Amino acid sequence: MISGCAGKSLNAEEIGFFRGERPWGLILFARNVGEPNRIAELCARFRDCVDRPNAPVFIDQEGGRVQRLRPPLVPAYPPASRIGALYRKDPASGRRAAFLMSRLHAFDLGRLGINVDCLPVLDVPADGASGVIGDRAYGQEPRAVAALGKEAAEGLLAGGVLPVMKHIPGHGRARVDSHLGLPVVEARLDELLAHDFVPFRELRHLPMAMTAHVVFAALDANHPATTSPLVISEVIRGMIGFDGLLMSDDISMNALSGDFADRSRAIFGAGCDVVLHCSGVMDEMRTVASETPLLAGAALARAERSLKYATAADDADEAQLRAEFEVLMAMEA
Repeated sequence: MISGCAGKSLNAEEIGFFRGERPWGLILFARNVGEPNRIAELCARFRDCVDRPNAPVFIDQEGGRVQRLRPPLVPAYPPASRIGALYRKDPASGRRAAFLMSRLHAFDLGRLGINVDCLPVLDVPADGASGVIGDRAYGQEPRAVAALGKEAAEGLLAGGVLPVMKHIPGHGRARVDSHLGLPVVEARLDELLAHDFVPFRELRHLPMAMTAHVVFAALDANHPATTSPLVISEVIRGMIGFDGLLMSDDISMNALSGDFADRSRAIFGAGCDVVLHCSGVMDEMRTVASETPLLAGAALARAERSLKYATAADDADEAQLRAEFEVLMAMEA
């Protein structure tokens, strides 16, 4: 499992839980963001608790609306839609900007001890969709989303930070925010293959992916992708061909039904490797942990392989890259 925590440092109960249960990873939110040294200490303390110096610490640092680290700690970054707008003006500049923004994220995250960013967003919005994705997407053309998502992933990797593509196999058609309710997509399979699934298939080599809490009626009318054995085996592992670590989106979201025990069993029963629990609420964490198996077999192999995907950061000049990024984004404005 990947767990959250309640505040800017670990309390005694969390330390005991992490030492006993040894979650695979930790995810940080705005509530966990303090001074830089406190963030670094939080990451280090978690790794000490689970006794793994390279244990993954995740964050959603996209830019725009979804940016857990904010000024003055780090710069305010533009949403993905602005990168997409630049790409439509000049593809080479758009690709470079996507790479640079992620490389700058990696500078920000790396010095705090955060080694995984839940990026790139590969969802392709459709007309009439919920705004939950909205400007978080690079655009409405699947090949463009794939091209920019590839650059974003490579920018993170160049800085020694692992990417997580989301929300596989696609949240772009959802007319309901899955934080609030269960979206049902009625598109035919051929439409999904030609549109929604394209960026994920193009980037199927990436080490990790996060599922979509979305029902695809043409595939499984009774379960969202996260808890659908059919979608995970036939689509994510089959048609898309992704063989990396598959993590659920947050188990707390209202798109899922049942209590936390029910949800955990359904997520693992469907074929996810890791469950994501974000709230930091201890009673919920204990329930999820009670239904979470030891990481073993194919899931363990994928987890270990995903961490080996990381390499040391390059020797890029941060100030130079920040200046270049500002020039490129001024072209889009």
